[in-house]
Amino acid sequence: MSRIPRILVVCTLACTFAGLLALSALAQHALAQTTITFWHSMGAVEETVDALAEAFNASQDDYRVVARMVGSYADAQTRLVAAFGTVDEPVLFQAEIGFFPQLVGDGAVQDLQPLVDALPEAFVADFYDGLWAYGEMDGGRFGLPWNSSTPVMYWNADALRRAGLTPPTTWETFAEAATELTSRQAQGAMFVGDSWLFEMMVLSLGGNLVLPDGSPDFESAAALEALTLLQQLVRSGDLAFYDAGESTTAILTFIRTRTLMTFASIANWPDVRRFSVAFDVAAGPVPMREGGRVPLGGAQLVVMRNASEQERAGAFAFWRFLMEPEHLASWIEASYYIPVRRAALPLLEDFYAADPNRAAALTQLELAIPRPRLRAFSSWQRLLDDALERSLRGTVPPAEALAEAQRRALEVR
Repeated sequence: MSRIPRILVVCTLACTFAGLLALSALAQHALAQTTITFWHSMGAVEETVDALAEAFNASQDDYRVVARMVGSYADAQTRLVAAFGTVDEPVLFQAEIGFFPQLVGDGAVQDLQPLVDALPEAFVADFYDGLWAYGEMDGGRFGLPWNSSTPVMYWNADALRRAGLTPPTTWETFAEAATELTSRQAQGAMFVGDSWLFEMMVLSLGGNLVLPDGSPDFESAAALEALTLLQQLVRSGDLAFYDAGESTTAILTFIRTRTLMTFASIANWPDVRRFSVAFDVAAGPVPMREGGRVPLGGAQLVVMRNASEQERAGAFAFWRFLMEPEHLASWIEASYYIPVRRAALPLLEDFYAADPNRAAALTQLELAIPRPRLRAFSSWQRLLDDALERSLRGTVPPAEALAEAQRRALEVR
């Protein structure tokens, strides 16, 4: 039997020892990193979220973000409630803005004010006021902006062009256009009975759904005007109404040219554009009265109550990474949400210039305000959805439906 040369043995042992040292160093490095579990609902752009997390992980050695898509906002909410207080509870969570106040009210998320206080003033000033303000509640800072949107109006540009109509800019001209566009083949408009879109109507008319003291104001003049207009259009056959659970069916009627004007988030533009192959679709600001506003949509990033100090610091560092202009620009180009920082706009000039419809929400940014940040508002939304259903699918007068919603809202305040 031939003998292995001594130098080869020494080299082999040395290489093996070096390899073990390298593996040990990698293991120690992995143990030294703090893992940040991040639950989100961005299924349509999951790859982009994963890429941003991977880029953050590669940019530093202290933290490792593990992003996980956990279903729709409703699915994510259910899974989060089930994970409260368990080892499965995430560190960072994307809370839909209707769910956000409930999390704060329940004490389920951490106050990030000390971390926010250390941010440079110029950085904070670069955010749009309404977008930055949403995360503030009960005297603290519990949410961080990332994916934000406003509702916009979508219309079948070919149909309006054939009818000699320009896109309506007021609710009066919207109603007139809906009537003018209605034919045997299509209804002029479509409305999904979602409380966010009803809130859009009320705000754009100069009203509000909640008083400054936090009381419901469902019987306001603007709320009554909005619901009365919708009921009149439904009864005349000029507007198709779908409840909040029928959004997929509603979108299909639009892309199949059975309805010709509607409202949705600007983040829906890629899907609407992708499927509207039979006509030219356009998007623009919602009809507005002088002094009107629009409600913000989207979500807030929150750090869960049971996260450690290191995990909280890592989650905040990841958010700071997401807020860098180049990362925001990449996110917006993939998701079509609105830029939460002005510094991202110069990087998006070509993106918006390539298709002006993408910028439909930008003209509304200065008018965008947070939704009511009240724990009870998540319950009130369901009452508003019910009022819309009773008036637009049934025979209940708008004033009566809103009065009933007001009464029930006061009971659960």
